[in-house]
Amino acid sequence: MKKSKILSIFMGVVILLLSITGCSSKDEVAQGVTDTTIKVGNVAATSGAFATVGVPFNAGIQAYFKQVNDSGGIDGRTIEFVHYDDEFDPVKGKAFTEQLINDDKVFAIVGHFGTPTIGATVDLLKETGIPTVYFAAGISDLYYEDATSVENGQGLFPVQPIYVTEGRLTVARAIEEHNVKKIGVIYTNDDAGKDLLAGVENQIEKLGGDYIVVKEQVNPGAADVSSAVLKMKNENVDVIIAASIQATFPTIVKELINKGLDKPVFTTYSNADATTISNFTNDYVNAQNKFPIYSNAWVDLSDEEEVQAFVKGMTEFGEPDYASNAFAMAGWIAGHFMAEGLKRTEGNVLNWENFMKAMEKEEFKIPMGGTVDFSEGKRLGAQAMSLLKVSNDGSTWENVRPIEDLNDILKRVENK
Repeated sequence: MKKSKILSIFMGVVILLLSITGCSSKDEVAQGVTDTTIKVGNVAATSGAFATVGVPFNAGIQAYFKQVNDSGGIDGRTIEFVHYDDEFDPVKGKAFTEQLINDDKVFAIVGHFGTPTIGATVDLLKETGIPTVYFAAGISDLYYEDATSVENGQGLFPVQPIYVTEGRLTVARAIEEHNVKKIGVIYTNDDAGKDLLAGVENQIEKLGGDYIVVKEQVNPGAADVSSAVLKMKNENVDVIIAASIQATFPTIVKELINKGLDKPVFTTYSNADATTISNFTNDYVNAQNKFPIYSNAWVDLSDEEEVQAFVKGMTEFGEPDYASNAFAMAGWIAGHFMAEGLKRTEGNVLNWENFMKAMEKEEFKIPMGGTVDFSEGKRLGAQAMSLLKVSNDGSTWENVRPIEDLNDILKRVENK
C-alpha cells in the first residue's frame, strides 16, 4: 500500500474519532457551540400515554432557558433547545438520540427522558462521550461511584434518585411508618420495576431478621393486575410496594380497592404528581376501606422561596398552567443544572472536557431540594427524599416527612 494511501486512511480515522468526541482540540469549542448560541436537546414523550409527563417536563426546561436567555444568556451565548418526540418508544428514542448527536450536533443532551429510551441509549451516550445532564428516570445503569472516564459514565450526570436507592429507602419508610414485617411488591417487568424490586430486596438482606418479601410481576401498562393483587391478599402482606411508574400505578390502586385490600401502599417518586392520582381519585374517595398511599419525593415544596421562584419563572417565561406541576418542576431543575454547568465553564473554552470538569468542581444545590455531588466521579443521583401521602379526598399529595438522607432513616429503623 502506498504511503499516501496509508496517510489518507489514518487521517480519515482521526477525523472520525474527533467527530464523535464533539471537538477537534481541547482548545477549541465543541459541536453545537457558536459565538452566539449553545445548542442542546432531548428526546421525550410529548404525545401518547406519557404526554402528561413529557409535555410539562419540557415546558419546565424551556421556561428556565428562556429566563436565562432573556437575562443575556451565558458568556454572550443564548441556549437553543432542540426536541424530538419518541412517544415513549425506545426504538424511536435511540434513532432520535443519534440524530441529535450526529445530525443536529448538539453540545449536550438535557433531560434525557424515560426508562425505555434511557436504557436503549446509555451505551451510545458513553461511546460518544456527549455530556448528558439530568435523566428523567432512575435506572441502575446511571449509577456509578467512580466515573473517571467517558467509557464508564463520566459524561452522565444523573440528578433524580436512582430506583435501586429508592427501593431501599421505601423499605425503611414502610418499616418506620407501619412497623411491617411482610412486604408485598407488585413490580413491572421493566427497568424501573425491576430496579425498585432490587433495592427492596437489597435492603431486606441488609436488615436481616425475620422480614419477608412477597413479589409478583405485571407487564408495564397492564390493564389487568388482578392476579398480582390476589396474591398479595392471599399472602396477607403487611404493606404493598407498587414498584411501577405512571402507566401502571393507578391500575394497581384501583384493583386493590376493588379487591377490598386495606394495606398501606408505597410507590416511587415518579408517581408523585396530582395528574397521576387523578386517575384513581373517584375510586379512592368511594372506597369503603381507606388505606394510606405514600410516595417518596426528592423535591421540597416547603421551601417557599424556591417554589415561588419556579412559579414566577413558569408564569413569566413558560406555561402558567404548569406552575404547580411536579413534572414541570423536574424540567425546571433539569434546565437549572444544564445552565449552571455552562455558567461554571465561563472563561474557559466551551468543550466537553471543560464542561465535565466544571460539573465536578463543586456540589450543586437542587432547586426545591437537597444537593448532588458529582466530584471524583460520583454519579449517584439524589439520595435524600421526603415522604408524601395522598389526601383523604384523593386530590393531592400532602407532606408527611421532610427531606432526609437514606442513612439517617435507616439509623432510626435499626434502633427501633
